[in-house]
Amino acid sequence: MTNEHCATRTHIEVWNGRVLPDGLVSICFGTVLRGSLLPIVVWLGIAAFVYFVYNPLVAVVEGALFLISFSVGFALRRRLRHSIRCSIYGAVGGVLDKSMAGF
Repeated sequence: MTNEHCATRTHIEVWNGRVLPDGLVSICFGTVLRGSLLPIVVWLGIAAFVYFVYNPLVAVVEGALFLISFSVGFALRRRLRHSIRCSIYGAVGGVLDKSMAGF
């Protein structure tokens, strides 16, 4: 894949599709994060809750789960020969998207 076509709507799924521009255009990392505000708030809310109510170690375990999920998503996208930029965007969007599957 060429770099100019890799970070497009067809390769990166964002949980809230309403923030994505129409058509196949490059998007920035801010757009990925803006489209994933609800999952980010859920991840941070759970981390803050368990940090203060239970133990800081539980919040570290949640962070580790996020990093493991991100690493697996990044590696799978790189294996499919996506660019590094597209792999990062897609891994972040993918983790946030899959974490909200139950809602």
